[in-house]
Order: sequence, then structure tokens, then C-alpha cells
Amino acid sequence: MSDSIVLIPTYNEKENIAAMVEKVFSLAKEFHLLVIDDNSPDGTAGIVKQLIAEKYESKLFLEERQGKLGLGTAYIHGFKWALARQYEYIFEMDADFSHNPDDLMRLYHTCAHQNADIAIGSRYVKGGSVANWPLDRILLSWFASLYVRLITWMPVYDTTAGFVCYRRKVLETLNLSKIRSIGYGFQIEMKFASWKLGFKLKEIPITFADRMYGVSKMSSSIFKEAALGVIKMKWQSFFKNYAQLQNGSG
Repeated sequence: MSDSIVLIPTYNEKENIAAMVEKVFSLAKEFHLLVIDDNSPDGTAGIVKQLIAEKYESKLFLEERQGKLGLGTAYIHGFKWALARQYEYIFEMDADFSHNPDDLMRLYHTCAHQNADIAIGSRYVKGGSVANWPLDRILLSWFASLYVRLITWMPVYDTTAGFVCYRRKVLETLNLSKIRSIGYGFQIEMKFASWKLGFKLKEIPITFADRMYGVSKMSSSIFKEAALGVIKMKWQSFFKNYAQLQNGSG
């Protein structure tokens, strides 16, 4: 059994999912892969089922949900699934190849051999970059991360990054029921709560590429949730019991 599992939430990713599965399983290290599908009308789940039946029964898994319930709840579902099955390293990754699967090896190495509790694939540290994005979107993303750093004082440059490796102990310690954000604010909240609990976060540079197939899930409501959520998190952190609230054993 592998010590590592990659979580990939999907909604209408039929153009990408089979190629992504094949690529992850071609890597030098063995990774398992869990797809969390939110009832994609394009048949994404059916493609995964076929791959499981034909080739990957022992290392590809599918969890189907009954509707489009949001990125955050998909990852929480996946975290709990992975924790119940004793994986040591649990990864977040997009299905659309905006995250290069080859970088899974570098994230793994950072946690397994460089004493990081959380490894973050970062666009905004030295060596990181964004490919095929218009300038206005790059600026929006960069200033969003700057805004989060200024409000939270968190020492992370790519605060909204969604290419992440967590050591098991981080997810066991966090009170996952207290993570409230649904959209991309979820990524900020997970990093902030982990940092406040004293875990070591380390960023490694990646190139983030815009998707070639399918439709982006970004929306104005996602930005609004993240912007307001950051202020709420910082306010709560002034109280002595914040870390205890984020601790699953507290």
C-alpha cells in the first residue's frame, strides 16, 4: 500500500480526468488517487469507474456526492476518507493540469525529507510562475495573496494555493468541522489554522498553467467569501481560545 494519496475534486472534468489519472500513476513513486465527484453531468464519474474496473482497482478510488457542494466540503470529505485509511501524506491537486503532476514528487520530498508539515506549491516565491494567464488575472491573484498576508500576518506568499501536501498529523490535529469556507477561501483557512497551531509550512516554486480544457469554477462569490473570511479569521485569532477551537482534540 502507498503512504500517499492525491485528492482530486471534480465537476465536469471529462476532458482531463483520464489523462490526469494515467499521469499520476506513471510517476516513479506510487501514489493512490481519490476522485471526489460532485455529480458531474458530463460523465466524469463514469470515466473514473471504467478506469477502476479495467486497470486501477487497488489504487484509484471514487467518492460520488449528490450535488455541487463546493471545493472545501469536497476536500474535507476526502481528508476524512484518507485519514480512515492510514495514509501518511495527503495531497490536494486540481484535475485540469494547472498543477503539474510531476511536482507531486517535490511536495512529497519536502514533507518526507525536509521536515515540513505542509508543503505548498507556490506561484509567488522565487522560481514560481504563472503560464497562460492574462495580466489582469495575475495581478488579481497576486494582490489577493498580498491582502491575505497583510491581514493575517501569515508567512505564506501563495495563500490561495491549491497544490498542497499535508502530513497526516496536521489533518488529525485540525478540527475539520470548524473549517467553514466552501470556495477558495478554504485554502486560506486551512493554512491559517495550521499555522496558528504551530505546524511548519514550506513553499516550493511551481509553474501554474491555465487549464486547456473545461471551464474554470472561479466566480465573484468565491472572491467575496474569501475576502470576508480572512477578516473573520483574523478577528477570531485575537481570542485566546482560537487555536483550541481549531484543534480536533480541544
